[in-house]
Amino acid sequence: MRFAIDAMGGDKAPDALIQGTLQAAEHAAGDQFILVGGEEARPAQPLPANVSWRTSSQVMAMDENVQNLLKKRDSSIWIATKMVKDGEADAVISAGSTAAQMAVAVILLGKIDHLLRPAIAITLPSLEGQKIFLDIGVNADVEPPMLLQFAQMGAVYAQAIGVAEQPRVGLLSNGTEEHKGNTLTQEAYALLNRSDLNFIGNREGRDLLNGGYDVMVTDGFSGNIAIKSMESAFHLLTTILKKELTAGFSRKMGALLIKPALREMKKALDYQAYGGAPLLGVKGLSIVCHGSSGAEAIAASFQQARNCYQHRLTDKIAEAIL
Repeated sequence: MRFAIDAMGGDKAPDALIQGTLQAAEHAAGDQFILVGGEEARPAQPLPANVSWRTSSQVMAMDENVQNLLKKRDSSIWIATKMVKDGEADAVISAGSTAAQMAVAVILLGKIDHLLRPAIAITLPSLEGQKIFLDIGVNADVEPPMLLQFAQMGAVYAQAIGVAEQPRVGLLSNGTEEHKGNTLTQEAYALLNRSDLNFIGNREGRDLLNGGYDVMVTDGFSGNIAIKSMESAFHLLTTILKKELTAGFSRKMGALLIKPALREMKKALDYQAYGGAPLLGVKGLSIVCHGSSGAEAIAASFQQARNCYQHRLTDKIAEAIL
């Protein structure tokens, strides 16, 4: 498989993107990794045989107005995405501006026919295992038919990566009753209920990590708040545990005994272990990584891209959106 990597996107760019790519390349000698970035960011040491460098002269900043994208056609995210369009790469990986990544994907790759809006689907840990949650930030303002399409794409993705054969689709709301929620969720409920999806009704925020569903659907505004709240809660939990378990000699000794369990817990809750998230609904693979992704998360994102590619995710979504 061939990957185009936006080496200049992200809070920890270019180091995290370069190191993550090198980690992945070490274990995938048969794949090709093309790093795209400024010549000044190019590593001084020779790159492995399956890693190459494509020079770009421009960068889309994390907080830059996406309207500037058309003026920056030599930016790393534009070039990396164009490589997918031109057949030089099978997937693009970026931790840069999500708005810019979505915009360039729509411009260069195009939306799947009949799709209203693409969406980002993230893999969530839960008491039952992996779950799919979308949208997490691309679409702040949506209409009910968009949520139906998000659910269709999420169900295809859940099947593709082995979350469930017949994914249970839930609609995020402030109560499980059919009449709960705002106008958007009430109208979306009616559409989902009439669809051929395995729709299980409204679900509340507490269910995101408890389970009882396979795919949870919401608008990008609510989804982004939810995911960032969970990240903050995970950080709070681990910080308090570390403080309390090291407060005194006896606690430190006890901490040594449960250290393996704590390590596994951190791994289960750490978003970096899941890598990136696919931008669903465009005609090509575009993997969106968290802006603060380190090398570990970048390395994991290649496996996400590989799963999507091997399971023909783009083609299957196109078949589901009619």
